[in-house]
Amino acid sequence: MRREGGDRDETRDRFLAAIAERLPADRVVEVHLFQPLRQGGTESGVGVVAVEQDAPEARLAVHTARYRLTQKGPDRGKWEFAVQIDADASLITVDKVVRGVQRRSGDAEDPERLTGEEFRALLPPPPPPPREPAQGQSA
Repeated sequence: MRREGGDRDETRDRFLAAIAERLPADRVVEVHLFQPLRQGGTESGVGVVAVEQDAPEARLAVHTARYRLTQKGPDRGKWEFAVQIDADASLITVDKVVRGVQRRSGDAEDPERLTGEEFRALLPPPPPPPREPAQGQSA
């Protein structure tokens, strides 16, 4: 999911936006994005997301996010996304979870790591609030 030379990766952007729709973006501490797997006309990807909780001891909720995009065939463009909570852990444990996912996936490359600030900076801007009709005009 790395961008080469500033190229836009629409699937990566869509994945990050989907994560932000399901998890509180303002509380994301870090995101680890694994290289997408392209196979048989589909692309799938995995990310590990650490989110601050309202708990003492700086505990984080560790989520696994997954997507699947059909790129060929009659279902071209079909998007599937899921996120699940996997653990309640410290930031040090998040690295262990990431290494475990990497080992199970057989991915030789380290995942891309985004801080919470980097993650939020990559999200599309929120839509502007609806405009109120001027006085004397109907909506």
